[in-house]
Amino acid sequence: MIVAEDSVLLRAGLVRLLGEHGMEVVAEAGDAAALLAEWERHRPDVCVVDVRMPPTFTDEGVRAAVELRGRHPDAAILVLSQYVEERYAGELLSGGGGGVGYLLKDRVADVGEFVDAVRRVAGGGTALDPEVVAQILTRRRHSPLDELTPREREVLGLVAEGRSNGAIAKALVVTEGAVEKHISSIMGKLGLPPDEDAHRRVLAVLAWLEG
Repeated sequence: MIVAEDSVLLRAGLVRLLGEHGMEVVAEAGDAAALLAEWERHRPDVCVVDVRMPPTFTDEGVRAAVELRGRHPDAAILVLSQYVEERYAGELLSGGGGGVGYLLKDRVADVGEFVDAVRRVAGGGTALDPEVVAQILTRRRHSPLDELTPREREVLGLVAEGRSNGAIAKALVVTEGAVEKHISSIMGKLGLPPDEDAHRRVLAVLAWLEG
């Protein structure tokens, strides 16, 4: 994998943490241009990328990630951000396909969750920060979301985070069958066809919410 982060200390910490969990970091990048060059050189399984990078420290990192996904739709990208910036998450997800993630940097402190997110994205899945999910789910008013029960909204939030039916069942302490029924009901209320492909299901829900 490639770790793209302008802070030398944070980058070193990420490299060490990931290495301790059996992941090989083949290259490091301190700016967007280096990220693009290193990806072409190594074609890694996944890139962990900071949103804000030199020279302006605004959105160079996520812009590079979007550009990379445009060139190579199979490039797996997990973006790290200091704050919830829904627009950036939407831009990254808008290209479709799996292998994308957007997490707040605070999530790195929960090593297990962070490592799981990196592996999920590398495997073609999704990892969307719960805070971003919460903003998306509450932003729109007077929509079909109003028809969802509190439990269905809870399930939808977990789906959007990229969790499998089994993981949702474990989190809510219910059976997988119950989760499948909730998801079927949710898709029906939102006018979306059910889809067994987890990351496509997430992207379909997010596309509807954004549209």
